[in-house]
Amino acid sequence: MSRESNGSREHYRVTVADQEARQRARRPRPAKLALLPSLRAVVEEKLALSWSPEQISGWLRRCFPGEAAMQISHEAICLSLYDPRLRQAINRKLTQRLRTGRPIRQPRAARRPLGRGIIRDMVSTSRRPAEVEDRTVPGHWEGDLVMGSRPSAIATLVERTSRFTAVIALPDGIKAEQVTPHLTRHLLGIPAQVRRTLTWDRGREMAEHRTITATTGMPVYPRKPRSPWQSGTNENTNRLLRQYLPKNADLRKYSQEDLDFVGAELNSRPRKIHGYRTPSEVCSELRKSGDALIV
Repeated sequence: MSRESNGSREHYRVTVADQEARQRARRPRPAKLALLPSLRAVVEEKLALSWSPEQISGWLRRCFPGEAAMQISHEAICLSLYDPRLRQAINRKLTQRLRTGRPIRQPRAARRPLGRGIIRDMVSTSRRPAEVEDRTVPGHWEGDLVMGSRPSAIATLVERTSRFTAVIALPDGIKAEQVTPHLTRHLLGIPAQVRRTLTWDRGREMAEHRTITATTGMPVYPRKPRSPWQSGTNENTNRLLRQYLPKNADLRKYSQEDLDFVGAELNSRPRKIHGYRTPSEVCSELRKSGDALIV
């Protein structure tokens, strides 16, 4: 046999091997959740509670250290939920319990800035106490409105140290004279030692901020326009709330009891920032150390 024919045969073998390798690469490996029913059951249970894949992954690392069969990355959970090649790995209807509620992944859209009125006599956030920034002292709160179909809304309060969240019904409307009584009543329910400051979005619902300060003893600081990072904890919390309070819903139909249930669910979710402890657990630790956080 000539060298040419030997070379051709060798080239053919390499080509076939390459094609087979590419075919194997295209064929997805079985998903870990499909192979481990116990792990799948836990992941599905936590997804049903509206935990994010990252929260589930971190919580598993914390609760099952060293157990490889009970560990999974958040990306692997997302792939099991969204990759069409892994349809049997997990109950895909659980995407409805994720923050976006979307059956397929979509890129984030840019958020357009909203117009805001001018609120007089408010003190700049640059004059907040330094302890607000480092979060070592509990009692500094962030707040904002979460809008539904206008003019319906609810108010949110988030404590910066623990990330403890309170959700407040606003059955009367979103004008300052309608928001102030409900917000003030809730703030007065917080122990005085953890009622230090309140940072709020620059909205017209804060026109009576001096009344709030006089009644509660909490100075109100408006965040600067187009500076959401000045109350980033509250911004993130409000995104979480969209799982429960859709944008186009009439939020006046939710009672305070309904919203207390939502707040309790959020406070029972593990947070990465706390080493996957929950805000309620952090509050319990603060109570033991003498800084009561009871809302």
